[in-house]
Amino acid sequence: MTTRPLQFLRRGQPVALGNVPPDRTLLEVLREDLGNTGTKEGCGEGDCGACTVVLGEERDGQLHYSAVNSCIRLAHSVDGMALWTVEDLAEDPLIQPVGDAPAAARQAITLHPAQEAMVQCHGSQCGFCTPGFVMSLFGMYQNHVCHGQPITRELAQEELSGNLCRCTGYRPILDAAQQMASLPGMAVNEAEVLQKLKLLRHDALAHATDSAYIVPSTLPELLAARAAHPGAQVVAGCTDVGLWVTKQHKQYTQVLDVTRAAELRQVAQHPDAIHIGAAVTLTDAFAALTAQWPQLHRFATRFAGLPVRNSGTLGGNVANGSPIGDSMPLLIALRAQVVLASQARGERQLPLEDLYTGYRQNVMAPDELLVRIVVPRPSAQEQLRAYKISKRFDDDISAVCLVLNLDIADGTVQRASIGAGGVAATPARARQTEAALTGQPWTEATALRAAAVLQAEFSPISDMRASGAYRRQVLGNLLQRYWLESQGQPSVSLDTLTLEAAV
Repeated sequence: MTTRPLQFLRRGQPVALGNVPPDRTLLEVLREDLGNTGTKEGCGEGDCGACTVVLGEERDGQLHYSAVNSCIRLAHSVDGMALWTVEDLAEDPLIQPVGDAPAAARQAITLHPAQEAMVQCHGSQCGFCTPGFVMSLFGMYQNHVCHGQPITRELAQEELSGNLCRCTGYRPILDAAQQMASLPGMAVNEAEVLQKLKLLRHDALAHATDSAYIVPSTLPELLAARAAHPGAQVVAGCTDVGLWVTKQHKQYTQVLDVTRAAELRQVAQHPDAIHIGAAVTLTDAFAALTAQWPQLHRFATRFAGLPVRNSGTLGGNVANGSPIGDSMPLLIALRAQVVLASQARGERQLPLEDLYTGYRQNVMAPDELLVRIVVPRPSAQEQLRAYKISKRFDDDISAVCLVLNLDIADGTVQRASIGAGGVAATPARARQTEAALTGQPWTEATALRAAAVLQAEFSPISDMRASGAYRRQVLGNLLQRYWLESQGQPSVSLDTLTLEAAV
């Protein structure tokens, strides 16, 4: 099969690469093909952040920045985008000083504020993780500092949660995040970048139907490609397929990328529901959900780290069907529906929990794709809580995920929706527990009875994250915690701690 040319913008100039295999990662291209070894290879699975780079993409006429893991990102997925690595911050002519500093002072600037802040705050020791931290800081700088938004300690901790430091410790790095805004300003010349990206996008359209890496730009084209190439590996953000490449050493001669289909990239607000396209990133999808349910913010930020959420998509997480995927228990509790589509039969809609037939198995036909998730808006009586139990607080996989959504009116449970993860072969709906709650008075006795039902409803396995007995115990404890919180009992957990700078 032919491989379409790969083009992206770097240091203000287009980079064109030929004969890049469809399953080659961006990190491999940077380090091995281009010889840019500043970007490091650490875990190879998107956990440590040493490989972080920043992508720039045009969205609605604006330049959108995303810090992503290059180790599990397919190289062809950045076609038509701008790319920055740690080597580029002091070399890119389109990153320019701002403000009214004297010309001599502006010429003396040799490091980007993200780099200079790390130097001043002593944020580097062995230096292996430093390029990834610097690139996450660069993304933070462009998305916040350049818009006049302060970087709080909490924001810095959230946006650096996908970067692992083994020696320096996080305090000086968090100091650096806050220090950036006080240094002489630098900013990307976005108008020029957008103009250059427009030329690249025009060239890319000519290769959109390439047979090795297929990247349709509309839903009809995507469904036609799915029907014509049922054996192609479907990818979205590639945060799971990327692991199959780096850890299982799988090879793919043909890839179907769904992330450029315009219809799948949209979040549509309707009077009765939010429609989230399957290719909407987890970052944007959670933003849409937390705008409606603000209490989900901390739960959303605990889904992996920011670079993973910037690449991964909600539709990809749902279609993957991992029993420990955190978005599915939430969506089940929110009574979400999924919309599947094929070129031959059109669309069909079903409850999300009915999508799965077994471990990572689903009802989708070979020519079907998941195209959007429909999330009903909340009722006035709804009380939603989402709980994630894991060994690490940030950037870890759940041992148990439980999301409870009860409609309570006049002291009675009118309706119950409960999603659970990590306790069965698929993300599951706790139907027996819902039945035990519905129509009952919302009392401690009801909660205790329901907790016992919930513990008996699932038979979780024991693995490296937790024993089956522990998982059952946690399920019951979380339902009791939900009862206490519904009665105004303050929650005491890491969520309630305030991260203060060292004095």
